[in-house]
Amino acid sequence: MITLTLVRHGETDWNFARRIQGSTDIPLNETGRAQAREAAETLRPAVLGASESPFLVASDLSRATETAQIIARELGLAAPRLFPELRERAYGEAEGILVDDFYARFGEGGQDTVPGAETNAELQTRAVLAIARVTAAAGDDADATNRHLIAVSHGGFIREVISHATQGERPLPGERLGNASAHTFRLSDDEIHLVEYVAHQN
Repeated sequence: MITLTLVRHGETDWNFARRIQGSTDIPLNETGRAQAREAAETLRPAVLGASESPFLVASDLSRATETAQIIARELGLAAPRLFPELRERAYGEAEGILVDDFYARFGEGGQDTVPGAETNAELQTRAVLAIARVTAAAGDDADATNRHLIAVSHGGFIREVISHATQGERPLPGERLGNASAHTFRLSDDEIHLVEYVAHQN
C-alpha cells in the first residue's frame, strides 16, 4: 500500500486578492513561502518515520514547484520531479477575474460553463491519470511498496481527487482547501482511498 499526500501550494498575490489563477503561472508571495515551510513541519513526522525518503513531485507551475522545493530543502529531500499533469484546472475566460465576479457571472459551481475551461469531469479524469503516472514513476525510482508519495499541486486538482475517492461525497459544499494544506490518501489495487483532508468553510 502506498501513502499519497497531496499538498496545495502556498499563497500567491492572486490568492490573496481572490483572483482565479487556473493555469496562469503566478509565483508564491512571502506568505506562501512561509506556509510552505509550515507544510514541511507538518510533514516532518511522517518523513522521519518512513523507512526511505518520500518520492516528492510537483506541478510545473512555479507556485507549486517552489512550494515543493522549500519542502525538499526543509526536510532534506531530493529536488522534486515536475509533472505538468499535476497542474491546476485551466479556467479559460475566467482566469484573472475576481472570485466574486466569477460567481456573479457563472454562478456557484459554474466551472463547467466557463468558455475554454476544463470541466470537473475532465479535471477529475486527468487527476486520476496523473496520480497513476506519478505512482509508476515512483516505482521506477525504487520499490514503491509502502512508499510515501508527496505531490504538490493545486486546490481544484486536489478537490477532484477527494471527490473521486469519496464518490462525490467530499469536499462538502462551501469547504475550501487552504494554501499549503496537506491531504492524505492510500493507493491500492489502482484505487484511491481518502484517509484525511483538511478544509474550512469559505
